[in-house]
Amino acid sequence: MKKLVGYITASYPENSFTVDLALNMKEAGVDTLELGIPFSDPVADGPVIEKANLLALENNFSLEDLFEVSSKIAPQMDTLWMGYLNPFYHYGMEEFFKKAKDFNIQGEIIPDLPYEEAFAYKELAKKYEQSIISFVAPTHTEERIAKVVKDAQKFIYMVAYAGITGSGKSEDLTQIIKTVKKYSNTPLYIGFGVDEKTCKEKAIGVDGVIVGSAFVKHIVDDSLSYDEKISKITNIAKEIKEKINE
Repeated sequence: MKKLVGYITASYPENSFTVDLALNMKEAGVDTLELGIPFSDPVADGPVIEKANLLALENNFSLEDLFEVSSKIAPQMDTLWMGYLNPFYHYGMEEFFKKAKDFNIQGEIIPDLPYEEAFAYKELAKKYEQSIISFVAPTHTEERIAKVVKDAQKFIYMVAYAGITGSGKSEDLTQIIKTVKKYSNTPLYIGFGVDEKTCKEKAIGVDGVIVGSAFVKHIVDDSLSYDEKISKITNIAKEIKEKINE
């Protein structure tokens, strides 16, 4: 059974909505929640997720909001924190990992933390039972892939193309998938440009998919009520889960 990881931006439009949405996504088939930490310069994300980040910040998002929603979500479903290094670093990496463990968070996705720098935090993450997710990209050499994936935990995040999330590019990933599988038995999940239209093709040869913009575009759609947003997102989640496992 291939896995579905779903990204949502924490605390937008408000904390209670995030909690309700997350738990409904679990019922719809989302195996792991990627709970996004709003940041002013989300360099790996496209305009949809960037908009959600900025709206959350305009709503006076704070890390206390992240902790509040995490305390209600993570005990009930597998949850990761996704964020950029700046908030982690300024809060204190050890303190962040400690908080993560307290709330039953399973790991962190930090797109702007290079492998070499992430390695410096591996022991600290291990101390608090956290997994720092490893990234591979089509631009990586075989040597680089072998290095990055050898100690990968939980799953390996394969970026589907060079660029930002949600841009819908397509690249032949056959060789990179073979290379990753050659050097690691850790599950390989694909992200960037995955939605209900592309998921079946993108899921070929991998163990799961990571979906973000396809969900978040409904979160930021002000023409929808909260219930309508949840309904649209959960229906998409169900469709994707079915398609990747056909």
